[in-house]
Amino acid sequence: MKNIVLVGFMGTGKTTIATQLANKLGMRYVSTDSLIEEREKRTINEIFTKSGEDYFRDVESAVIGEISRMDGQVIDAGGGAVIREENMANFRSNGVVICLTADEQTIMERTKKYKHRPLLNVEDPKLKIRSLLAKRAPFYAKADHFIDTGKFTARQVIEKIEGMVK
Repeated sequence: MKNIVLVGFMGTGKTTIATQLANKLGMRYVSTDSLIEEREKRTINEIFTKSGEDYFRDVESAVIGEISRMDGQVIDAGGGAVIREENMANFRSNGVVICLTADEQTIMERTKKYKHRPLLNVEDPKLKIRSLLAKRAPFYAKADHFIDTGKFTARQVIEKIEGMVK
């Protein structure tokens, strides 16, 4: 079976939906961020702080290239994975790309308690969310399907995805 790739901004529910969807469909759950942390033997925050975002994006692209060659996975892609065209091409080569969305306020509520989000460790996280959403919108627009997770329960989102991939 082709991969199901979940993309979208942080806080849109990718991890929650991907893990539940993988369990329901009997597919393998894969988190690009977890694979990067395993490969680098350090957290995403540490990678950003010590090596920078460009380095992180290079490692991310390498991981995406590798996992995209395998079948039967639900891939939980990091929020910024879409900004590199090669990543989207790799995702599409063997999968359907579904963008999970949510409005700015929902994202703020869902992410405010997490300190492991390096891009939101700033003085005005709401402004940063707004800025990043605007910057990434054209990249997210390249997904095959879209679901606003702020309007549905996790179960409803999973049912919608099942309908999209059948």
